[in-house]
Amino acid sequence: MEEKAKENGIAAMAACYQKFDPAAYLQYNYTPPRADFARKDSIVPWKLACLHRAFTEGDVSGELLVDIGSGPTLYQVMSGCEVFNKLILTDFLEVNRQELSRWLQNEGGCSLDWTPYLEHVCKLEGKRPSAWQEKAGRLRHVISDILPVDVHCSQPLAPETLPLAGADCLVSCFCLESVSPDLPAFTRALGHIGKLLRPGGHLLLIGALGESYYFGGPGVRIPVVPLSEAQVCDSLKESGYTLIRLEVYTLPQDMHVGVDDVTGVFFAKAKKE
Repeated sequence: MEEKAKENGIAAMAACYQKFDPAAYLQYNYTPPRADFARKDSIVPWKLACLHRAFTEGDVSGELLVDIGSGPTLYQVMSGCEVFNKLILTDFLEVNRQELSRWLQNEGGCSLDWTPYLEHVCKLEGKRPSAWQEKAGRLRHVISDILPVDVHCSQPLAPETLPLAGADCLVSCFCLESVSPDLPAFTRALGHIGKLLRPGGHLLLIGALGESYYFGGPGVRIPVVPLSEAQVCDSLKESGYTLIRLEVYTLPQDMHVGVDDVTGVFFAKAKKE
């Protein structure tokens, strides 16, 4: 009976996503004020700074980086592409994989211009903003695949997709809490993706705090597990990770733009035991 309830909750979440609109989602969350590179307190620059630090501290390294639940976004791998020689993007939804593929193939028709993001990350790395084209080229070079993923399966990716040893690092941003019906499902998903990671490998996790819903398109209201900092830490520990660092961003009032009820964002750097 309990197993059936779990399946029903996950199926209901999957149904919510059938009307997800990548272009609208990007417009809601990845344009100003949330993506204002002139402001230190804007949410996107904060996330990019967290990722830049994590990838340049020297302990995150290896050959393969896998992004779990990429959505229609690329910002989360712009620092990591300089550290790893192979990068795999993943998402549950075909519309998101198509959005990423359009950018990867450089065929135009993308819903967002990623140039300001690339320029900003170049600046973080001490390069000229004009080096963004080289970074875009590097990113396109190291992305080897865009694959379907299901974090609610005990094996989230198709068999033999990854080397036997697993990935050296996982990134996952705003995925697990947004596709889980409840906290136990979020924790189980953390355990599932951990199977893709080699022992001693790193997980860089960004997610929402205190969020109960967000809009994935006009009128497309998607429920979210409202997490606290303590719950994030407990779930990581329960799933076999050692927490290295947890950072928290609190949304300024003008970042509440009516597309969700998020109160803050966390960044967690953890290591698989």
